[in-house]
Amino acid sequence: MEKILVSACLLGDNCKYNGKNNYTKEIEEIKQYYEIIPICPETMGGLSIPRLKSERKGNRAINEKGQDVTKYFVKGADQVLNIVKFLHIKKALLKENSPSCGVKHIYDGTFSNKLVDFQGFTSELLIKAGVECFTEENIKDLIPNKK
Repeated sequence: MEKILVSACLLGDNCKYNGKNNYTKEIEEIKQYYEIIPICPETMGGLSIPRLKSERKGNRAINEKGQDVTKYFVKGADQVLNIVKFLHIKKALLKENSPSCGVKHIYDGTFSNKLVDFQGFTSELLIKAGVECFTEENIKDLIPNKK
């Protein structure tokens, strides 16, 4: 069975910055087609649960108190890339809008709820490595014969 990385928050793990999750019931549909490899780049990079909300601004990650937390995001992205290489993973299902996992959109770094067309640290690294990235918005594209 093909392996797929999945943002752990989408699976119901309480790993979001606020200690909650982003469980998405459509995840259940893909479990019969893929071996799920849960990841949370932010916690893998050393950030706690809960933690201050962070946003990506250019090549930096800043938390809501203005502290630079880029090193945690970069470390988490590197950890995820190591898993991809070790397990030969070709696909990922990631949480859109996240400063780590956003594939098409992330918040702009001003903490004003404004989205911009940009990628999170992890999704950017995975895409450069050739991993096909999906979000909760296009889960159905992962199901054979439902495209």
